[in-house]
Amino acid sequence: MSKLDRTLKTAKQPELGLVCITASDAVRFRTVTRKRLLQLSETEQTTVLQNLYADNLKRLDKAIDFCFANNIKLYRMTSALFPFADTDLGENVLKAMSEEVRKTGDRASSLGIRLVFHPDQFVVLSSDKLDVVKNSIKILATHALIMDMLGQPRSPAALMNIHGGKSDRSAQLKSVIRDLPDSIRSRLTFENDEYAYSSSELLEVCLDTGVAMVFDAHHHVIHEHLETYDDPSVAEMLAAARATWPLPELQLVHISNGKEFFADPRHSDLISVMPESYYNAPWIEVEAKFKELAIEKLRTEWLVGNVRELSEVS
Repeated sequence: MSKLDRTLKTAKQPELGLVCITASDAVRFRTVTRKRLLQLSETEQTTVLQNLYADNLKRLDKAIDFCFANNIKLYRMTSALFPFADTDLGENVLKAMSEEVRKTGDRASSLGIRLVFHPDQFVVLSSDKLDVVKNSIKILATHALIMDMLGQPRSPAALMNIHGGKSDRSAQLKSVIRDLPDSIRSRLTFENDEYAYSSSELLEVCLDTGVAMVFDAHHHVIHEHLETYDDPSVAEMLAAARATWPLPELQLVHISNGKEFFADPRHSDLISVMPESYYNAPWIEVEAKFKELAIEKLRTEWLVGNVRELSEVS
């Protein structure tokens, strides 16, 4: 059993996850614009992508180092880790690095760090436009390929999280999900959002398709026009979402706070308010602009109460 397997099975209090980059310059990634790439010859494009992918893989290793040094056991990788990997050229460049990519993935697992993805907003499986759906599946297939190359399990342990997309299209969403290849569907999770899909609507989709649900308390309170994270429906939806996970100890949730006011969809710098029910969430992605500083604040000001309660019980 790897260290990651032990971490997944034995976590007793919430593990707080880092999203993509750090507030400091410790974790950063490079990219290239489509305009610049298309100005080059195919040979030059290949060279640019080879150098970029190799550099970003080293930066992913540094991100893993940072997480390990700071006892962060979940890391959301940037969806732009390997730009243009969804093209034939990019995929060929990426596959030529298979051995190096696998070493990085195995290293993360050996250090007990869970790797996840959150593909961008252009992934809309519920679109009424066939080309949008096809492109969305292509993007997900590229993320799944990267996960496979990293040696990550085909399960929600190595999830690829997206939103429901176009509202009032649950039937379309379910139909597309059922036809997805295993590399995608086995890792796919859905997150409730502020406007299009409520927690209860997305829960129904997840229960019907066997896809795990990532509950976001901030999106929930905005959608339901609530004034507190401790509204009973937050705890109820957290528990309901857990039932969609094949292993409850894998359940991941998101937390953010409003920047200017409670229901502000823009993310605040730090997390000052947490749902009481989140003490029962095994894994929490911290979506705050100050990244690792927000994680440290939660550890010292919020988790300390949970640790005290656990000690009293034991």
